[in-house]
Amino acid sequence: MNGQRIFPGILLIGFGLYFFLQQSAFTWVKPYLGWPALLLITGLAFLAQGFKSDGNGILSGVVLSGFGLHFYVVDYLGWWAHDTGVFILIIAVGFLVQHQKTGSGLLNGILFLLLAAVTLFYETVKQWLGPIGSVWQFWPLILIAAGGYLLFVQKNGGYSRKKT
Repeated sequence: MNGQRIFPGILLIGFGLYFFLQQSAFTWVKPYLGWPALLLITGLAFLAQGFKSDGNGILSGVVLSGFGLHFYVVDYLGWWAHDTGVFILIIAVGFLVQHQKTGSGLLNGILFLLLAAVTLFYETVKQWLGPIGSVWQFWPLILIAAGGYLLFVQKNGGYSRKKT
């Protein structure tokens, strides 16, 4: 199958099934036909495209399908966290899956995984820090500074290349 046709093909089939089921008499499926289903369908199309081609679309696919899946399971699984950390964790998983296919994104995946752990277990991390926990309130500023450094200070992604 041509890599250019995978994404639109799966997207059209998925949306067609979505709208068919919306119009059908299958009442048992109606509660599952909300906007999270559209995220899930789009994410699966990106994943199929990414795995069948050069890896482009894997991150988008994991993020979209992960967010769609999250909005389904958060109401049904009592142990599932409904926290910002879950979204960061999904992004981390996207980078790690992308790394498996393309070899890039490992550092991003690890950094997002650490950030997800901090946000999901914030109170525990604060207790571990003990007396320096009061400094912990400034961790968002550290994130802003690190992002600003990456955008405006660090050149060439940290690699210095000599021109020959």
